[in-house]
Amino acid sequence: MSNTIEGYRLTRFAFPRDRVVGDSQVRFNMVYMAVLELLDTLGHTGTGFFSSAFHPLPGLAEMKRVIDTEVKQGFVGQTPSALTHRLSRPRGGNIRDLPYGLGEAIDQAAWDLHAQELGLPLYQLLGGRSNRVRAYASGLDYHLTDEACTAFYQQTAQMGFNAFKVKVGHPDLEWDISRLQLVQNLVGRQATLMVDSNEAWSPGEAIRRLHAYHAAGFEILWAEDPCLRYDFDGLREIMRAVPFTLVNTGEYLGLRDKRRLIEAGAVDILNIHGNLSDGLRAAWLANEHGLQVSLGNTAFELGVHLAAALPGDTWIEFHFPNYSFLLEAPVVFENGFAVAPELPGHGLRLSEQARTQWAQPEIQDVSGMAPPPGLIHWPEHSARTGEK
Repeated sequence: MSNTIEGYRLTRFAFPRDRVVGDSQVRFNMVYMAVLELLDTLGHTGTGFFSSAFHPLPGLAEMKRVIDTEVKQGFVGQTPSALTHRLSRPRGGNIRDLPYGLGEAIDQAAWDLHAQELGLPLYQLLGGRSNRVRAYASGLDYHLTDEACTAFYQQTAQMGFNAFKVKVGHPDLEWDISRLQLVQNLVGRQATLMVDSNEAWSPGEAIRRLHAYHAAGFEILWAEDPCLRYDFDGLREIMRAVPFTLVNTGEYLGLRDKRRLIEAGAVDILNIHGNLSDGLRAAWLANEHGLQVSLGNTAFELGVHLAAALPGDTWIEFHFPNYSFLLEAPVVFENGFAVAPELPGHGLRLSEQARTQWAQPEIQDVSGMAPPPGLIHWPEHSARTGEK
């Protein structure tokens, strides 16, 4: 008998972040997350994660109802390794994402089970030889005061990071310049800087801004999402007009549109996220075109396994969320590198303490709860609100 998935377990969380995070378009101060665990007939537990950025996830009973009626038939009784490689023919009403991001969570959990059954760390199953990946510190700092921004970049530099991504895209160019100067003064000119405007600019404004940064003396490795995600002509225009800074984009696009982006010649570094199966396919396509790939934020830095398996100089983003305490052992960062766990599967297991003490089965107001501590020590009056 082959190993199959026989059931699942779901745990829901909601608590305040230790700081406001965001960019030129959005801001968030709460964590709304759930953990989906798939249980197989060999006694393994495969773990996947999903979350909501703007609003609380439904209560546990409602999410279980949706899984039982709409989702469970797609994984119960299935072989984990088959799920990781299965292709479904898109047609009619099945061209849609599963609710709440469950599709990505199932994908993560199935790969986890597949690797556990083989006794391999996930990065090795995916083809990786080394478990170390270059990492950059990402402040998601647009709404932080200068004081809180200083605290973040000082501490991340002291932790050994030597690459840093700064949020830009303020209506006032001088604000961008001032924020870049603040960070550069803290981390030194030898550090690698990236910027991310989160689609704040038109192509023409992106070109003007990036030339202004360059004229001010900043060497910017890449500009992330400098204009609208589907403006392939505009992205290509920026690439031609700004030879000293690369264009990093694609994180908001599905696999089909990532292919269109690459074929349009509108990207230097393809940005992929936490769906392991689609991430592999996108990375294979990027490799065919000689493009570099970077991993944006992934839940609990799960993407380190995918990043470690990709060819070329791959980067992974780390924004120092204050939810790593939910795991028995989170991903470790050493001297500017993310280190994938040397455990069967992806190695990210929900702790029993998190399950019993931090779970929030139903929707309730947790905005007044004290935020769990993170790795960064924030100035008390500015970290949570971004205001002095």
